[in-house]
Amino acid sequence: MRAAPGKGWMRVVLAVSLVLGVACTNNPYPEKDDGKKVLYAQYHEPPKTLDPAVAYSTNDHVVTGKVYDTLLEYHYLKRPYELIPALAEAVPEPQERADGSTAYRFVLREDLWFQEDPCFSLSGGETRRILAQDFAFELMRIADPAVNSPVIDPFSNVRGFRDFASRLKERRAADPAFGRLPVHEQYREAGGISGVEVLGEREFEVVLETSYPQILYWFAMPFTTPVPWEAIAYYDGQGGRPAFADHPVASGPFMLTRYDKQARFVLERNPNWYGLRRPEWKAPGAVFPEVTGLAPEEAEKFAAYVGKPLPFLERVEYRREKEPIPAFTKFLQGYYDSAGVVRESFNKVIQENDLSEEMRAMGMDLERSVVPAVFYIGFNMDDPVVGRAGGERSRKLRQAMSLAVDVEEYKRLFMNGRGLPAQSPIPPGIFGHDEEYQNPYRRVDLQRAQKLLAEAGYPGGVDERTKRPLRLTFDVPDTSPESRLRFSFWVRQWRRLGIDVELAATTYNKFQEKVRDGAYQIFQWGWVADYPDPENFLFLLTTEMARSVSGGPNTANFQDKDFDRLFAEMKVLPSGPERQRLVEQMRSILERERPWIELFHPEDYALTHAWLRNVVPAGLSIPTTKYFDVDPELRARLRSEWNEPVLWPIFLLFGLAAAVIAPGIVTFYKERQ
Repeated sequence: MRAAPGKGWMRVVLAVSLVLGVACTNNPYPEKDDGKKVLYAQYHEPPKTLDPAVAYSTNDHVVTGKVYDTLLEYHYLKRPYELIPALAEAVPEPQERADGSTAYRFVLREDLWFQEDPCFSLSGGETRRILAQDFAFELMRIADPAVNSPVIDPFSNVRGFRDFASRLKERRAADPAFGRLPVHEQYREAGGISGVEVLGEREFEVVLETSYPQILYWFAMPFTTPVPWEAIAYYDGQGGRPAFADHPVASGPFMLTRYDKQARFVLERNPNWYGLRRPEWKAPGAVFPEVTGLAPEEAEKFAAYVGKPLPFLERVEYRREKEPIPAFTKFLQGYYDSAGVVRESFNKVIQENDLSEEMRAMGMDLERSVVPAVFYIGFNMDDPVVGRAGGERSRKLRQAMSLAVDVEEYKRLFMNGRGLPAQSPIPPGIFGHDEEYQNPYRRVDLQRAQKLLAEAGYPGGVDERTKRPLRLTFDVPDTSPESRLRFSFWVRQWRRLGIDVELAATTYNKFQEKVRDGAYQIFQWGWVADYPDPENFLFLLTTEMARSVSGGPNTANFQDKDFDRLFAEMKVLPSGPERQRLVEQMRSILERERPWIELFHPEDYALTHAWLRNVVPAGLSIPTTKYFDVDPELRARLRSEWNEPVLWPIFLLFGLAAAVIAPGIVTFYKERQ
């Protein structure tokens, strides 16, 4: 049956309307966002967990660093980094006691509140005040073996910390009924941590068995944020409720209002945050800081913001981008406010080590900074071939392999020349880094490498005892083609010495399984600073932190008594000449023993659009978003200029529609007549 002409026209009109809508705009955001102070950002991999006692990766910190507030935080502009009070009234001074212990007393600001959340129905309300007990509760969660926090070690010096963990474990094993109690009741019955004493609603004290000045840095990280017991009891993953790991209940400047972690998440201002509730306090972490120590042109950019209450943004919108090139294209269209420089577009964006004219014409800004991090190739020192059991023979093998690695060529091929070659574990900007220091085993010297290899008993890569080629395995936690290409570069470097190295690429989980089992020889890894202190890098090589000893982050399983002794002395000293001397002695041990081949300290290139303000490279995982501002009018104007609608499909469709409709009209009128 033929369709009535009127219905056919309606279909054509509908098709024209659809194409018109597509052609007019490619803006992925709703019109209701126009004119609002919204930050548009992207992420590649979703967070693994939002539980502050567990979350440790940079992917997790995208959310946790914005929603969880801390007792202390870092001054946004000062370098070297300086701690300032946040939820605490002041940065506490260490109190040395006669028994050798050290105490830190924290006093909370008045009138601090959690965000509103249904979990507080357990205590009869929609929210409640933050209490000193909430900090003690979170420290008990870190100690709790069931939580499996990755930061137990820094707090193990807190008096009674390990005893509390042992009591919990024993009670749960001995009494199943105890293990079924709500967690906060278990903690209360287990007696708490003796070195964490709640002195009142707004005051508590942390007692360390021995001096550890770096403990204050840990109170500037979300691990030690206040956590309400109600959130743990309510968000148990039962009855349609999410698990706490996916539903933070926090006290920071933003709160998570949408969380589809595989696609999108949204953060909005938290009206209960103390900076919004009490702007008259002008608390250090709640207003834009004074501009000091900056170049005049830098200071000028921030002058208008000094003293203004935070945060400036109304909302932060994150969308997942699995591929870098489409994400960068959306950034160039103005649909993301900032972006890293992808390798494929580097030459278009950066020319002669600065922004290209094209990017300058778009009003973009380039922020460059060396990240306080180190990437390295490690040897499993428990392995009989490359490790300590081989004595001098294995040591010379490691030294030879270190001399064959050409980091500058790697940077040129895979990093667009970005990054600084590493000479030791300590990156620039951290006490103990020496710009003049040149590690004698971190230069390319194939002739010396071949000599050392022969002295090790492997002339030309052949074991002189067995007359067989030396074969080693390089385990890596990534199977993607691009990563295999990168890792294969190091394999080719060693093959220049005649060493046959097999690349064993596996999934991250499989790699972790190999590490747990000790079934690896050589690996590549990296470490980003938690806080600005050499202890945070050198602890990665202490015996106590060895993976085979404690399951710690010393994946090289390096164990050296002299290194451990020097580390113990160094970590309790203030930064100064004596501490520098100890760092240099530890560096000499690593230079000789070569548990690591230090590769590079990464360099960050971040592009921002002209409408995004107050962006300062932080390096550390410091909450920075509350300082950002946007100019939505400028963003809308530039987006419009860069994304002019493509109209030719509309005219083409109108022409086609006319060609289709005209015969129908003629036929219709003929039938009517």
